[in-house]
Amino acid sequence: MKPVLEHLPKDAEESFVVKYFQYNYYPTPWHFHPEYELVLVTESTGKRFIGDSISNFSPGDLALIGPCLPHFYRNDEQYYQPGSTLVANSIVVHFLPESFGAGFLGLPEMKKIRQLLTSSKKGIAITGETNMRIREKMWELTRAKSVRRLLLMVEILALMAETKEFNLISSGLVEGINTTESNRMDTILNFVVQEFQNEIRLGDAARLVNMAENSFSRYFSQRTRKTFTRYVNEIRISHASKLLVETNLAVTDISNQCGFNNLSNFNRQFSQLQGISPLNYRKQFMQQV
Repeated sequence: MKPVLEHLPKDAEESFVVKYFQYNYYPTPWHFHPEYELVLVTESTGKRFIGDSISNFSPGDLALIGPCLPHFYRNDEQYYQPGSTLVANSIVVHFLPESFGAGFLGLPEMKKIRQLLTSSKKGIAITGETNMRIREKMWELTRAKSVRRLLLMVEILALMAETKEFNLISSGLVEGINTTESNRMDTILNFVVQEFQNEIRLGDAARLVNMAENSFSRYFSQRTRKTFTRYVNEIRISHASKLLVETNLAVTDISNQCGFNNLSNFNRQFSQLQGISPLNYRKQFMQQV
């Protein structure tokens, strides 16, 4: 994928950017930037695209996104309905190695933080007790000034560097390298997210971006490392996983709501991507709560 380059300007007296964003829905398209990004979803739900990963997000979702790693947060469809009163809020931090001063990250004590930043090239999701501790500090970060602001940021990085409560997000290294095709990929991503509950044909997506089917198929696979069909199925299964744990809908109803043409196909696709059947997925979740 070739996403748009994004830049959040910092004030003259700041060494890094901290923003509390309040929207009706997240407006930023598939994008990348040279800064590291720490993003905490404080309110809203939807699907998170980071590198080659697709997953659901909800309040409390916390991710460290490395430089030039493409990403896109797409809210659930109800956020875009006329008259919706839903809100999509988040705390976003952008920083560079030099934000902490020349040579600071090269100090021996910073070894684990350097390793953290290297791992963030695939994106890191922070979970568990560490997630809750960092959330508190990020709210404090939005209010902090001067030296306290810088110290808080180092504390947050140290917590992430020392914890085992994390998951790497992208299975491979994906890099944003230019902006020329940002509109094309953004069009495709939004089309799939809006239409995954219905039948989606490769030809429909190809026509949206004025490409022949063969060319589109090759283009999409080269940039996502997945076929278009697999990409659509991953979004469908991501949504199905959410319905399995958040509702009491029958598996058959969930299959229909996620755009699968029959139950056996749904079960097969779910098991391939999640490594477990839909029913067992729900049972495992219920045993944990």
